[in-house]
This record gives sequence, structure tokens and C-alpha cells, in this order.
Amino acid sequence: MTQAPATAAHTMTIDGAAAETHAVLDVVDPATGAVFAQAPDCTRDQLDAAFAAAERAYRTWRVDEDARRTALRACAAALVARAAEIGAVLTAEQGKPLADAIREVHTGAAWLTYYAGLEVPREVIQDDERGLVEVVRRPLGPVAAITPWNYPLTLAFWKIAPALRAGNTVVIKPSPYTPLSTLLVAEILRDVLPAGVVNAVSGGDELGRWMTSHPAARKISFTGSVATGKHVAAAAAPDLKRVTLELGGNDAAIVLDDADPTAIASRVFWSAFQNNGQVCAAVKRVYVPEALHDDLVEALAEQAKAVRVGPGTQEGVQLGPVNNRPQYERVGELVADALAGGATAVAGGAPLDLGGDGYFFAPTILTGVADGTRIVDEEQFGPALPVIPYRDLDATVEHVNAGRFGLGGSVWSGDPDRGAEVASRLDVGTAWVNTHLALGPGQPFGGAKWSGIGVENGPWGLYGFTEPRVLHRAR
Repeated sequence: MTQAPATAAHTMTIDGAAAETHAVLDVVDPATGAVFAQAPDCTRDQLDAAFAAAERAYRTWRVDEDARRTALRACAAALVARAAEIGAVLTAEQGKPLADAIREVHTGAAWLTYYAGLEVPREVIQDDERGLVEVVRRPLGPVAAITPWNYPLTLAFWKIAPALRAGNTVVIKPSPYTPLSTLLVAEILRDVLPAGVVNAVSGGDELGRWMTSHPAARKISFTGSVATGKHVAAAAAPDLKRVTLELGGNDAAIVLDDADPTAIASRVFWSAFQNNGQVCAAVKRVYVPEALHDDLVEALAEQAKAVRVGPGTQEGVQLGPVNNRPQYERVGELVADALAGGATAVAGGAPLDLGGDGYFFAPTILTGVADGTRIVDEEQFGPALPVIPYRDLDATVEHVNAGRFGLGGSVWSGDPDRGAEVASRLDVGTAWVNTHLALGPGQPFGGAKWSGIGVENGPWGLYGFTEPRVLHRAR
């Protein structure tokens, strides 16, 4: 934290107005490793003001469902109209290629549009001479939304869109590594939404602790690490706040012996390296029959060597830098540990020197690794992929299921029905066949075990921002 007059390009939004601070946070461009901007560091009094605004706005926002639908569509249009501007800010702070950043803005708009059109019918459970009994969904109140740095806007709207559609109001806190794009979006929405409906604050870990324990927050929607998720759950417990936790994953891709390594290599590669591997549900490890191992490794290595890595602002770049120095160092540590244990990097294996101090790491394919190696057992969350040969499919499925994560997994087979049978045995929130990371606004997303509590997206995601109420009318 820097004590200085606020020089941030973007301000916080509290009660529909700009809110500045004297304390600011430095924001680093991961392509250069240098500070390029500053963001406000929210005070406790300002957080209180944000929740007070959310409470006031909730009283009227919850009433008119049609008005909420109209407002969500207007929000989507406002984002699309300024997608290039928002995308440029996102690339600067997150590092992803500009085309991907702009696509992320459009993804947020798609989620808003989906929830604007989603029907949430009353459920009639009795309708006879004795009475009419219905189950209706009512909103909870102000929601504390806390988002990570890998997809700041996508994951913001996974929370904002269903929360608002259900009738709640929101106080959102982005990661201190990527605060600016969220602040800009909230600035844009000031002209669209009633004051207090969406409030955006920025700050570090202490602000997150204040939010999760704040008495006005009736729901916490958090995406991030398992360790922090446990703290969020503990903070919510004394006040019995509702929680949705979307946490880490160590997704396995299991290749069956009837798969064609050449045919699947590109899809497996991009299922692992999308967003530079910084995706909770990306493929983090690949299990392949011994007979197919060398062919698949060779095909994956060719993909890795052909990828263009560089600053997200450069045309043609496919992968940008790792977002922040701690994560960059973690990826390097896990790769180095594997190499020291006898692994071979058939592609990559080290940082990339692109002539500066950016956090660039070569897309890495590792072989000669086994279960028990840290990069296999832990979530690397970066551009490195271990490939592990196996002999016994049943034992491999059992081993994958024995881990503490259960976000997603995929099975790759020349026979989709056989692949589906194996996929159905995975203890995960989403089991894919011959694809991975195939997501959409109408598809629930969540994890088993340490990968989270609750789901996002679809009507199920909206229900997580509501309480069921029984309306019983006697006749």
C-alpha cells in the first residue's frame, strides 16, 4: 500500500457515485513487471457506506421483476458499447491477449442477457379443495461478491447477473491484482442502475475479511483458493450467512486406449493452456495409456512449441504472461521440483526472456512424472502440464477420485458412449467427454469436496441467491 493522494484512473462506486481514497494500491502490468496504475484502497467507513447503500437500494430493487430484467439488458448493452475500452484495461492489469479480454466483456454481457430472460416460475405443490400451496423464491439482501484475478469480469458477472435478477443488491471486491476493469465496469453501470444496486470497492486481504464478516451481507459469493475459501466459510458461520464457494481444482484428463492422440492433442492442449493455464477447471494433468503416451506427448509438445507468447497488446499473441509474481514463482517452483525429481520437459520448462521483467513462462509439457510429484498432486494454475502413463484404467479412475479436489474432469475416447461410462465414475462437479472447459450461462458449475460449496450459473445459480418461501392459502 502507498500513502499518497489518489491517482487511480478509476474510482470506487458507492451509492451510485465516485468514491476516492487517500491510500492507494499499486497495480502491476504483468507483461513488464512494473507498476502502471493505482487503485483506491477502501476504508472501513467506505465499506460501511457501500453496504448501507446496498441495504437502501434493496428495499425497492427487490420489488419490480420486470424492471430488473430491463435493467440487466441495459447493463449488457452498456458493456458491449464500451467493450474495447474495458478490454484494454483488463489486458493491462491481467496480461491476457486483447482479443480474449474483449471476449470476456462480451461474456459478461451474455450472462446478463441470459438472466434477464430466465423464467423463474412459482412451484405449485398443492392445488385442491383444501388450498393452494406455492413455493416462491425471494431474494436474500445485500450480497458480498469477491472475485479472483484470472477472469475478473467473467466471474464478476457469474455473481452480479443472478444476484440482481433475483432481487438482491451487490457489493463487489475484485482481486488487488486486477481491480481496474471491475471499477471501470461499475463506473459504466452508474448510468444504468439505480444508486446502490451495484457498489464496487477495491483493496487487499483486510478488505476481504471486513466484507465476509460485515453484518449487512446476507450472502457471500466467493471464487478463489481453497485456503481463503475456508476462511470465508468460517467468517460466514457466526452470522449464518449463505455462501457459495467456487474454489480450486486439479482436473484430470483421462485418455482411453481407443483415442487418437493426433486427433485430440489440440483440444487437450487448449483445455490445459487456455488463459495461460490460469483456469480453475482447466486440465491440470493428463493420464494416457502407455501405448499412446509417446505419441500424445509428442503432439502436445508440438502444440506448446508453436504457441506465440508475449504481451497481450501484441497482435497474434496467444498466451500472455502469468498474472502476478507469486503465481509466476509458484509455477517455476513446481516445474523445477519435477525436473529435479527426474522429469523431462519435452517443451518449455523455464521462464521466457522476452527482453524485460514480465512474468512470462514457456508453455511446458512434462513427462517422466508420476503421482506423488507436487505438480501432479497440487494445482499449478499456470502453463505447465504433466503427462502420466497408466496401465490400469480402473486404478487410475480410483486414484483420481481419491484426491481432495473435485471440480471437473474429462475422458477422451474414440467411443463417446464408452467415454461417458468412464466419465460418470468421476467424483467431480462436471464430467466432460471429448472436450473440457465447455461452459455456458445455463449450465450449473460447481465442485465436489474441496472444490467448493454450491453452484453458479443456470437457474440453480440464481436459486443460490434466494430463499424458498412457502405461500399457503387455505380454501
